[in-house]
Amino acid sequence: MPRAVLAAGVVAVLGLTACSSGDDAASPFGDKQTSSDTPAGQAAPKPPAKITLTPTSGAVDVSPVAPVNVTVADGTIEALTLTNPTGKQVVGQLSADKTSWAVGEPLGYGKTYTWAGTAKGTDGKTAPISGSFTTVTPAGQVDASLNVGDGKTYGVAMPIAVKFERDVTDKATVQKAMTVTTSVPTEGAWAWLDDRTAHWRPKTYWAPGTQVNLVAKLYGTPFGDGKYGAEDRTAHFTIGRSQIVQANTQTHRLVVIRDGVQVADFPASYGLESDPGRVTHSGTHVVMSKHETYSMTNPKYNYENVVVPWAVRISNNGEFIHGYAPSIWAQGKQNVSHGCANLAPENAKIYFDSAMTGDPVEIVGSTEQLGAEDGDYYDWALTWDQWLAKSAV
Repeated sequence: MPRAVLAAGVVAVLGLTACSSGDDAASPFGDKQTSSDTPAGQAAPKPPAKITLTPTSGAVDVSPVAPVNVTVADGTIEALTLTNPTGKQVVGQLSADKTSWAVGEPLGYGKTYTWAGTAKGTDGKTAPISGSFTTVTPAGQVDASLNVGDGKTYGVAMPIAVKFERDVTDKATVQKAMTVTTSVPTEGAWAWLDDRTAHWRPKTYWAPGTQVNLVAKLYGTPFGDGKYGAEDRTAHFTIGRSQIVQANTQTHRLVVIRDGVQVADFPASYGLESDPGRVTHSGTHVVMSKHETYSMTNPKYNYENVVVPWAVRISNNGEFIHGYAPSIWAQGKQNVSHGCANLAPENAKIYFDSAMTGDPVEIVGSTEQLGAEDGDYYDWALTWDQWLAKSAV
């Protein structure tokens, strides 16, 4: 009996299907069959070109480095130019599929740029490309200078310093526009030492041989108060061998460690400890420059144009490592200088020949500490947490 019931059900369905005919007949599943809106054998119409301008036509106060492009959907670009107020064409690049065109160079400040061209839609019709926009006119342009240069080699304590010619109000935006990349993974950060100065230093000394690349995309970057960057700044440099000076004002010695090996131990005389104005400051200094001879003047202590040999500047507060024959009697025994590290001239020459801008000079033992009042470079006098606290981001 079960087999007979199943057979009867199948016959009923087949019979219903055989009796159905016509476009409006219902399907066995209750769906109504409808005809297409497009007549049989006729293709749907193709859409016209859809043109998008970035920035939109009529836009003002556009950054000269903002994205500027034209894109076309349902079509391709046939011809396109972007011209400045004098009619000069801006350099740009058409994509391989001809659906977009992008500016390939920075634009100028305070200029109106005009689009002209055509696009062809998939409907075969030509559509015009037109419009204009105006770039921002800065209240002022701010330039910057660097302390590092292309192809140079520096010591393992060298900070990167960017000095702006005017105060920077929007420090966060400017900081984000400056990028440091390295060939060796290096943890580091920017710090604002004042309203015009930003430094980047690693958390610990650089690894010798590190390749460092700085890109500061300042042009077109807002500095705040209506001011914008005047020009980009870049530098690519190398970190050299490791050479660290360890200077102790209490033992009256100056030790040189190169690549982890002690290569010199000189007797020295540091700043007179009984006078706070003459004390050599403790803290990590950085070699800033070298001079075969240097003229020393300090009206407060009544000396002028005292020429010393083999002078290596280690801070902007007047501290040097240099040769000084008149204090040889005190070197290795007591501190008598006006803040510098005095060496015998022949020892000063040995150190001078080995020194490199960016080398650290670690001074310990004195009653005065290196700090912001000493100017460049007091970067290493700050703890890492203190340094990070000076970041604007």
